[in-house]
Amino acid sequence: MLKYIYFVISLSMLFWTFGCQAKSYPLDHEQLSQEERIVIRFSHVVGEETPKGLAARKFAELMHERTDGFVEVQVFPNGYLYKDGEEIDALLKGDLQMIAPATSKVTEFVPEWMVMDLPFAFETLDQVHEYLYGPVGQELMNKLTDDGMLALGVWDNGFKQITNNRNPVIDPEDVSGLRFRIMPSDVIDRQFRLLGAIPEVYAFNEVFQLLENNEIDAQENTLSNISSKNIHTLQQYLTISNHGYLGYVILVNYDFWQQLPEDIRVIFQETLAEVTEWEMDLAQELNQKKREELTECQCIEIHEWTEKEREQWEEALKPVYSYYIDRFGAKYIEHLPVFKNDF
Repeated sequence: MLKYIYFVISLSMLFWTFGCQAKSYPLDHEQLSQEERIVIRFSHVVGEETPKGLAARKFAELMHERTDGFVEVQVFPNGYLYKDGEEIDALLKGDLQMIAPATSKVTEFVPEWMVMDLPFAFETLDQVHEYLYGPVGQELMNKLTDDGMLALGVWDNGFKQITNNRNPVIDPEDVSGLRFRIMPSDVIDRQFRLLGAIPEVYAFNEVFQLLENNEIDAQENTLSNISSKNIHTLQQYLTISNHGYLGYVILVNYDFWQQLPEDIRVIFQETLAEVTEWEMDLAQELNQKKREELTECQCIEIHEWTEKEREQWEEALKPVYSYYIDRFGAKYIEHLPVFKNDF
């Protein structure tokens, strides 16, 4: 019920912003030629069986069904069309109409989005949803419009875990000297440098080969991503850390959106809200399933932080909050559920 309330509020704000009216489907476009139909090219870089991959496919199927094929959403997974880091440029140029990059990827355009990368900022996904679909999250999404992108929501992947090849990661000093693949974010970079690790930015699709060639030692990701790319087959140690959130901002090209017929926008928004609700539950289920599979296969050594160990990490990474406040003020941080005044 809590998530449903967030979506009702968010959807209402979107309707108000773009002047959309009530439901108008089903539509009758059977007589239109292929050239007259609307094509939405939707690119993403993860596997088809991940939460994002499955949600993208479901969204495409529902849009086809609800518009009688007038809207064709073409989904390109696994970085097939554009690699990680190329998607946003392609969207802005109009070569793509829809993408779902990790929140870290939009920090190049709106640095304040780094708030989502802060360590231990959220303890539960419900807290993430309340933040993102509340006033502060909506303000962050609206900031992307200035750069030619329209943010229509966020899909979950889950909480990130740590894998590496050297030793179990239990205490903060255990990552010292490890070459970590990270996503582009000054906050993530600072987290690992504080602990003596060596963070390096690479595209997600490069991670397996980098590990295979011993060019990096470690990485952070959700269990569904770790499993879908077989990262666990190249790593010896997995730490269940839940140290940071990984989600995807649903972005469409703003000019393309403005040109869509009003009735199509309504169907698009309502379908996206429905798929997002479905995807939230799916993400939790898949990560739990992958954890069970990784435990059963005994193919990687797993350690889950105790409460005391987690507190050690929280204390070690407090300076990251001060860094963020120095750059952007406390406006976006003070609404975090675990914000502490001594940051």
